[in-house]
Amino acid sequence: MNPDSFEEQQEALDPHRREERDSAAVEIAGRLRQKGVLLTGRESGAQLDDLLTAVDRFEAAVIGRGGDLLVNSPSSHPPEDPDFVIPQRVPGEDPEAYAARINSAAERLERADF
Repeated sequence: MNPDSFEEQQEALDPHRREERDSAAVEIAGRLRQKGVLLTGRESGAQLDDLLTAVDRFEAAVIGRGGDLLVNSPSSHPPEDPDFVIPQRVPGEDPEAYAARINSAAERLERADF
């Protein structure tokens, strides 16, 4: 089944679906920005969700290693432990590649092989 046709069917059944989806995307984008994630504004709702999932995983790994998110944020100068700071997005980096880098950093912390 074509995903677009599924979405079209769902929107026909629920005329507020697009509004709700857009509202959720705005909320997720706000949460990501609060965590220091650079967004372009062109990310899809699914991409935002993937980024938030990756960031949540990274933050859980930091906490699991005894790190403090407040003193290891992108705005911490200097951070207590640079390995506990979420990787910064490279200008022009697509959301999928960025989420993959965040997940790789989280995995490294989970394995504690740094």
